[in-house]
Amino acid sequence: MAKFELKLPKMGESVAEATITNWLKNVGDSISADEAVLEIATDKVDSEVPSEVSGTLTEILFQVNDVVKVGQTIAIIETEGGSVAAAPVSEVTSTPAAIAEVAKTVEVAQATVAPADFKASDKFYSPLVKNIATAEGIAVTELDTITGSGKDGRVTKEDVLKFVESRKSKVESPKVTVQQQSTPVASIAVPVSVNGGDEIVEMDRMRKLISGYMVASVQTSAHVQSFIEVDVTNIVKWRNKVKDAFEKREGEKLTFTPIMMEAVAKALKDFPGMNISVDGDYIIKRKNINLGMAAALPNGNLIVPVIKNADQLNLVGMAKAVNDLGNRAKAGKLKPDDTQGGTYTVTNVGTFGSVFGTPIINQPQVGILALGAIRKVPAVIETPEGDFIGIRQKMFLSHSYDHRVVDGALGGSFVKRVADYLEAFDVNREY
Repeated sequence: MAKFELKLPKMGESVAEATITNWLKNVGDSISADEAVLEIATDKVDSEVPSEVSGTLTEILFQVNDVVKVGQTIAIIETEGGSVAAAPVSEVTSTPAAIAEVAKTVEVAQATVAPADFKASDKFYSPLVKNIATAEGIAVTELDTITGSGKDGRVTKEDVLKFVESRKSKVESPKVTVQQQSTPVASIAVPVSVNGGDEIVEMDRMRKLISGYMVASVQTSAHVQSFIEVDVTNIVKWRNKVKDAFEKREGEKLTFTPIMMEAVAKALKDFPGMNISVDGDYIIKRKNINLGMAAALPNGNLIVPVIKNADQLNLVGMAKAVNDLGNRAKAGKLKPDDTQGGTYTVTNVGTFGSVFGTPIINQPQVGILALGAIRKVPAVIETPEGDFIGIRQKMFLSHSYDHRVVDGALGGSFVKRVADYLEAFDVNREY
């Protein structure tokens, strides 16, 4: 008999750890090769970890809600024969789940403190560190006392989380009530009256994370919106004409989304100032155009998988990418790497009948475009013979952008360019 160490596999270039959400096998259970042993979750995607061998599960080294780093041994499987060379199991240590689940700290009940004024400090702090500090009520003066382990002494996510844990280990201070507040607050946990007919349901893990991200984004970026109405009559006519032949030849449905994504990718090439990220006082100009697309998960929550190098795809490639990510999102089959590296996001609020919306920016990006519902509306049509009223297919584009780094001229010009590409759509084009 030999022991095989089941390790947390690599899940993507930028994924370093995952939270164990459920053990599918118990100690003593038989396991077949490629059979799922446990379920894990990164900050956005849930997935399963299969066994590489057949055998019996003899030891579980981490419990539900523990955080495991990529490459760490998470379980021991006893196999028939053979030997396994691996690091001693005793060296494995777990990190408290409260540390890794950063977004869980961004809860309304904890946000009863005045927003920190980071301008008062001479030190550089990344947006993630600022968000954690804001969520945990860490004053700038406290933050300045933390010894940074990053480059040039910068305070990293791990540094501030260790500080949070050390502070929590001390005697807890009495909770601050609304009556005790003498300074402005970011948000206040207001008591909610509950009667006998109400049902109290705790948010699931994904909803807690989404809640944290949304609050952090609004606190981080100065959101401003531009709206523009677009005549997409030619696109509607062209799609109706070719969609059956397209599906027969390519084996894919042709929706409006890839057509819109194609226009957005072109506009991002024209306006690279929208294809950036912000890190503190620094602007990162992204080389690749990676389009995020909001998609629905099986539980109804939303996720943003990413189409990598979207500007290099033709319409067929874009349609395949959109359908693949959308279908795998609905089936809960997305991989952690599928949601990484986005540089700009598109969300289709028209799916739910909304005419337009004001979406929240997906940090650390600086813009997000909402596609409204396509509607038949009466419109003035200009011709050499004069103006007349006709029925046209129109939609609204809603562009939310970060006013810290994107001014109205750029934000408005970008969404106007997207509209121009859509209205100039060639009805005689091939796929």
